[in-house]
Amino acid sequence: MIAGRKQRRLAREVGGILRLGVILSSAVIVLGLVPFLAREGARHADYHVFRGEPAVFRTVPDVLAYAARAHPRGIMQLGVLLLIATPFARVALCLVEFARERDRLYIGVTLVVLLTLSWGLFGAG
Repeated sequence: MIAGRKQRRLAREVGGILRLGVILSSAVIVLGLVPFLAREGARHADYHVFRGEPAVFRTVPDVLAYAARAHPRGIMQLGVLLLIATPFARVALCLVEFARERDRLYIGVTLVVLLTLSWGLFGAG
């Protein structure tokens, strides 16, 4: 009976993290989108030439620096980073819970997942 309560509590906490992450990232994206559209919204888009994301928005430190300067694209990219960080936070919460329960198998599996997410977020740039 106690294990069932712990699982339900963990499921509620994980669900809360996922909801909070999506809501927060959406709000940050809209916060950057409004001034971006005010400045760039009337500009004609040229779809014949592909232009990738500028290099300054490809690393976490650069995105944070541009967002700190209230640059609209930097703020929107910060929102995307928050959305990407949401599953990371979920796995970190699960790791804490498994450590509390001293479940070595799940701690090991969760550490592998967390390290993989970390590498994908910070190391693959």
